[in-house]
Amino acid sequence: MRRFLVVLLTLVAILAAGWFALQRADIGYDRLELVYANSDSRILPLENGLRVHYRDVGPRDAPAIVLVHGFSSSLHTWEPWVANLKRDYRVISLDLPGHGLTNCLDGDRIGTEQFVETVDAVTRALGVDKFTLAGNSMGGGVAWAYALAHPARLEGLVLVDASGWPETSQEEQSDPLVFKLLSNPVARRLMKNTDMTWLVRDGLRDSFANPDLATDEMVYRYTALARAPCHRDALMALTSGGKGRIWATKETLSDIKTPTLILHGEQDNLIPVAAARKFADAIPGAELVIYPDAGHLPQEELAEESAEDLRSFLSDINAPETASAG
Repeated sequence: MRRFLVVLLTLVAILAAGWFALQRADIGYDRLELVYANSDSRILPLENGLRVHYRDVGPRDAPAIVLVHGFSSSLHTWEPWVANLKRDYRVISLDLPGHGLTNCLDGDRIGTEQFVETVDAVTRALGVDKFTLAGNSMGGGVAWAYALAHPARLEGLVLVDASGWPETSQEEQSDPLVFKLLSNPVARRLMKNTDMTWLVRDGLRDSFANPDLATDEMVYRYTALARAPCHRDALMALTSGGKGRIWATKETLSDIKTPTLILHGEQDNLIPVAAARKFADAIPGAELVIYPDAGHLPQEELAEESAEDLRSFLSDINAPETASAG
């Protein structure tokens, strides 16, 4: 019996040592900005205490498009689109609270409503009265929620592999490992301050039809930005049982009258393509484009093709109205 206890205690000690060895401290915003801000980066202080990292490029008198990233991501996901669009459009990308280089607010309120308020505050502060709003994944959920809350401010709505529909039990079973672990409260507590590089790599590889697009540089960016002060608390709060989340229904989405483009990768392992078809069915007049060779991030995986589809949509909604013949 004594021998068994010695072996057991030794194993516990080894596991504890391993867990402590995997602990990772926060990285300050000043250090992160040296790497992940660029010459277009700006910090916008808001009255509520947020310091929002954003980029605002392109002609100021051109039609504006605002880009909202997904869970645990940052404005960097939109750089291929920004490069394509900035000659002809005013392109604004931002980091949501608790993401990228933006700090956090009250964790109890983090979620769709807070993100909608942030998009609204940033665009008003920048003097953008009307714009097209595009969002990927969780950011897509923010985008359609914004369209319901502030319809008069939008010229167009773009949902890129957008979230919003409750998952079926079958869909939950097929979630990437990182989301399965984060949905477990015990695992969340154990993982919160540990090195999650391997899980981030696994999740990113699952996000592309071509997993090799999840480069080491990309993996490190995600893990480093998640270590900004308070970000891990924010990310854990977002995965704790749907806190702050607004669910889509056909009845609710039928109130969206904004011209809408829906883009979705058919090989999305996180949000199935069936979700895109539900959005297209629920939002009146929505246009649906499905990419057979893309996963969860078509704005990166098929950057040129998806940007051209976006350009076509923007041209249509920004075309001058012609007077009818009298």
